[in-house]
Amino acid sequence: MTLALLCVLAMATAGCASRAVQPRATPGDLRFSAHAVIEAAPVHYAIRHLAAARPEIPNGAIPSLYQVPESAAADLAGHADTQALRHSLTHPDLRIILTITEGQYRIVGKRSARIRSVADLRGRKIATVRDSSAAFYLHTALATAGMTDADVEIVPLPLPPKDSARLLLDGGADALVLWDPEPESAIEQLGGDAVILQPDTRYRELYNLHATAAKLADPASRAKIVRFVARLVEASEHMRRDPADAIILAAQATGYPEKLVRAAWPHQSFPATLSADLLDTLVSEEAWLAARDGRTPRTRENLARLIDPSIEAEARALSRRKE
Repeated sequence: MTLALLCVLAMATAGCASRAVQPRATPGDLRFSAHAVIEAAPVHYAIRHLAAARPEIPNGAIPSLYQVPESAAADLAGHADTQALRHSLTHPDLRIILTITEGQYRIVGKRSARIRSVADLRGRKIATVRDSSAAFYLHTALATAGMTDADVEIVPLPLPPKDSARLLLDGGADALVLWDPEPESAIEQLGGDAVILQPDTRYRELYNLHATAAKLADPASRAKIVRFVARLVEASEHMRRDPADAIILAAQATGYPEKLVRAAWPHQSFPATLSADLLDTLVSEEAWLAARDGRTPRTRENLARLIDPSIEAEARALSRRKE
């Protein structure tokens, strides 16, 4: 950074910027995009405390990777597993390079609606975001009681789904399935009328870091991404030891009260490594999404191409060299 600054000053003094070699970009030149969700907390932490990327985070996630003009596009994006599958249909060069956060879902229902078990959801109105990781969790939860999506009435939620808990209070839905902190908000607002269902589906949301094959193939871009991932891994380690600052940052980024974010925090984990069962999860989700779209599911081999473990390996090697 000192060398780059000296080069810039020298070019300005000599008036020869057009003829000089441009200084190398720093990791802070990266553009990261995500929605305002708790799952992006490690990135907020890495940016704020480790200067891992630009402080501005556009609210666009994977679509921001393909924004036109290219100069406005993001270099990296955070999004859930289901969305990587959906967007890779039109952008097969999309790559998953790290699992940032794993989120444990649950179903929040109402006792007054006579809901006591998953089986009681049959014929009930359930609020969720269609074709999302939350909707896939609902699909897997219903299967534990021998039901399918057709056995319930889906109340579609908009994006962002803020204040969705009001649907339960106003009678617009009998249950809610969504990422935190909305379920936590519903539990607080319902009080004694809240019922929490969490069947063993073995599924949890995999909130991943994404790039494009072109970005990873470019040496300069790849080097910046590797450094970013190394700092993201470091940030996650800090957060696991002491989450206080990360909770504050997550509350600021999402606009939810800090107290609510803190209450929902135990339902998140921050591995900062590609989940071992990521491909298995993608295969299951692909079958579900393909059936909904009326298309043939992609093969396991095809889906495996979406995962690139080499960036994490290089990032960890870089971290070891610095120790």
